Amino acid sequence: HILKTIILGQMLSLFICGTAVTSQYLAEQYQVNTPMFQSFINYSLLLLVYTTMLAFRTGSDSLWQILKQRWWKYIFLGLADVEANYMIVKAYQYTTLTSVQLLDCFGIPVLMALSWFILRARYRLIHFLAVAVCLLGVGTMVGADILAGRQDSEGSDVVIGDVLVLLGASLYAISNVSEEYIVKNLSRVEFLGMVGLFGTIISGLQLAIVEHREITRIQWNWKIALLFTVFALCMFGLYSFMPVVIKVTSATSVNLGILTADLYSLFFGLFLFFYKFSGLYILSFVIIMVGFILYCSTPTRTAEPTALPQPSSTGLDNAALKLEENDSETPAITVQFTRGETVVVSTD
Repeated sequence: HILKTIILGQMLSLFICGTAVTSQYLAEQYQVNTPMFQSFINYSLLLLVYTTMLAFRTGSDSLWQILKQRWWKYIFLGLADVEANYMIVKAYQYTTLTSVQLLDCFGIPVLMALSWFILRARYRLIHFLAVAVCLLGVGTMVGADILAGRQDSEGSDVVIGDVLVLLGASLYAISNVSEEYIVKNLSRVEFLGMVGLFGTIISGLQLAIVEHREITRIQWNWKIALLFTVFALCMFGLYSFMPVVIKVTSATSVNLGILTADLYSLFFGLFLFFYKFSGLYILSFVIIMVGFILYCSTPTRTAEPTALPQPSSTGLDNAALKLEENDSETPAITVQFTRGETVVVSTD
């Protein structure tokens, strides 16, 4: 089970790596910075595939019934997902790569807290130790970035960038906890279909407001089109595959496993962007994987819902049952009405 979890987690990391590398290549080689447009393409694909599947369903899990019962919940979920993607990418314009990598980990304790209260997950000491080991691995990776000169110069306003990362990480945590609940209690297609529907609407509106000028400036050619296509396929694969992994593990486990995505991006960057290599990258990968294996080695448990207190024997329902049970022992009661207002009650 641990081996299966590791493999699934690293597949997700490779999808994230694909989105990061293509985005960076678009930004550095072609000066294309359109995070909302890229997200819009992904949500449109989800809409085309999964919302269409819901539209052809009948019964209680059809598209109409889902919208009728839970439409407002999915609006909030779609908003959290869209803005999380946008805030993290936007933060790179204000703060450093190092800050984003470090502060992005803030989502893991938020995710654990939400899982504790919403999903009733209960952790053991080894789980907290495992998370600490994973964060140590992230710290090692950031140290390697600094030594290799990848930390970038400071942005225009570091405080704004750091706040955007913290908000984005928190929104990611909300989205992931909601995803785990929906996938394990409802269905994967419902989650993806609803995120595709409302994500397309929200990202489309935001795209028209904040990025319409950037899109008109793109000098389209086959290379740019190919990069957009690869990004969209990697993002679509990530969204489609993550619910499968969450269903067999948990949202927290998945988020620990994908901490290695930055390292895969680095390995591609060695050839594409001529990054400097450091042995600390290998060490950080090993530390993160050790923490991930520690976390997966002991399953979390789910707290049982608090039992409702049983009614006392003097309650009305119990009294009625008592009368029914002892009906044979209860004397019959006859009520006779006479003229006037006199009521005579007698027993046989």
